[in-house]
Amino acid sequence: MFQILIVEDDKNTLRLMKAVLTRSGYKTFQAENGLDAFEIIDKQHIDLIVLDVMMPVMDGYEFTEHLRSVKNNTPILMVTAKQLPEEKCKGFIAGTDDYMVKPVNEEEMLLRIKALLRRSQIANEHKLNIGSVSLDYDSLTILKNGITQTLPQKEFYLLYKLLSYPDKIFTRIQLMDEIWGMDSESSDTTINVHINRLRKKFGEWQEFEIISIRGIGYKAVIKNDRH
Repeated sequence: MFQILIVEDDKNTLRLMKAVLTRSGYKTFQAENGLDAFEIIDKQHIDLIVLDVMMPVMDGYEFTEHLRSVKNNTPILMVTAKQLPEEKCKGFIAGTDDYMVKPVNEEEMLLRIKALLRRSQIANEHKLNIGSVSLDYDSLTILKNGITQTLPQKEFYLLYKLLSYPDKIFTRIQLMDEIWGMDSESSDTTINVHINRLRKKFGEWQEFEIISIRGIGYKAVIKNDRH
């Protein structure tokens, strides 16, 4: 069971979030400010933090900056009444992973939490499971029905990146910068070559598909979302 820390000074909002998360199968801990939250983190394993911004003693920005300064990468969903673009930017600069504006839509909050937990689990375990397919980041292997394939490094990283964020469109430049490096002299046609190789290897698989977005880049689509 995932453990979620709710940091919120409004008691009604705190109660509501606790009820929604508990009903969805999460174990919750509650704190009314950043300092109290740190006391809980010192004693409990926390998988994700739902964090208010405007709080007494230590606000959400300060809390996030301090948490990241001590190399704690627990996913943070920042929830606030502030909706100006500069306020969102301030949150992301501080180190939050996602941002929602109050009043919060409960269904959207649960979907965002699920996505953040999934990405965090992938990052920590270096493994990605999609139906009967398993990708192991450390060994560059993909396993299906007991058969293991080892991919060339760049092909594997490209596939892993796309499948880690299903339905998210990545531009060729984004993929080049992340996988080949910003200083790489390779052209963006390198991406096309590697995508074509992946399609030849996995084009018949039923679990996923790599889609071209004309003039932009690529995205992965999970055909049968059982992950």
